[in-house]
Amino acid sequence: MKHRRISRKRATMAGGAAVALAVAAVTFQTANASEETPTFTVKSLTAVAAGNLASTLVEDLGGDAAGSYYDATSRALVMNVVDERAAETVRQAGGRARLVQNSLAELKSARQTLADRAAVPGTSWALDPVTNKVVVTADRTVTGGAWDQLSGVVEGLGGKAELRKTAGEFKPFVAGGDAITGSGGRCSLGFNVVKDGAPYFLTAGHCTEAIQTWSDAQGNEIGTNEGSSFPGDDYGLVRYTADVAHPSEVNLYNGSSQPITQAAEATVGQQVTRSGSTTQVHDGQVTGLDATVNYGNGDIVDGLIQTSVCAEPGDSGGSLFAGDTALGLTSGGSGDCSSGGVTFFQPVTEALTVFGAQIG
Repeated sequence: MKHRRISRKRATMAGGAAVALAVAAVTFQTANASEETPTFTVKSLTAVAAGNLASTLVEDLGGDAAGSYYDATSRALVMNVVDERAAETVRQAGGRARLVQNSLAELKSARQTLADRAAVPGTSWALDPVTNKVVVTADRTVTGGAWDQLSGVVEGLGGKAELRKTAGEFKPFVAGGDAITGSGGRCSLGFNVVKDGAPYFLTAGHCTEAIQTWSDAQGNEIGTNEGSSFPGDDYGLVRYTADVAHPSEVNLYNGSSQPITQAAEATVGQQVTRSGSTTQVHDGQVTGLDATVNYGNGDIVDGLIQTSVCAEPGDSGGSLFAGDTALGLTSGGSGDCSSGGVTFFQPVTEALTVFGAQIG
């Protein structure tokens, strides 16, 4: 049988009013962080290699590690630590040590306080190793008593948290790669994967919760849901039911594609690219990890990648990647691609582990 390929027809740019991401920091206490001058040679690393080194150092340092990020300018891993002995371990491994005030345990405790006392719809919070704080963001719907509640909790956390305001509204991007449609809705294909030798693809869980059977842009049925998780997580697995080509690559919407050969965890500071069926291809940077988003409809999703990449409805499920490395699936956010925005992504490694699948 001749294989046919999912269409790569350009999606029309979505219109709509431009919503600017106006981030006005309301800082209740300045972080007390100082960068130490390394006494050893700092290794020049790729973002992926920096992430691998960070994982190794976290195991070695235990409670003395306080987060890390990638300095793209110097191509170095910056590792936050709480004492000089830990800093020396980082330097010996080729990283740049940075002494900070807040330990990772303290920041995680602050996150739990937010979850217990400030789970307000229209908010998000993520660990930001650059500021050594939990950055809390409220969208335009958080006003009045809800704002007072949120700001009071953040202020009570002192130097462990920072509150920001965005002019957009947090929402899942239902309406990301190639377009996939079903039941009157449109999302985007994330990554083609293999499970038990058979072809599947990953997309957003809020897409697979709403739609069971999927078609390509020409209306040809291509797959049915195999698994879905939303809220809490935001990933879904679809089994191919049609005889279509399913290469491990991402549509770049310029007549070419990016081969995908592996999956990895994202690193703060990493330069990333997103492909989606509404706004096509856009670049940005990872700005936070382990983010929690309370979408305005009350659906809460944890463990997300926070980025400066823009996205719009219909980009949901689309690919977040860096070179040949798969990183995430588009979940939701605020703003648009005319004026910017904050966008959150489900880590692809978690979805692959849960479903027992792999990039194929």
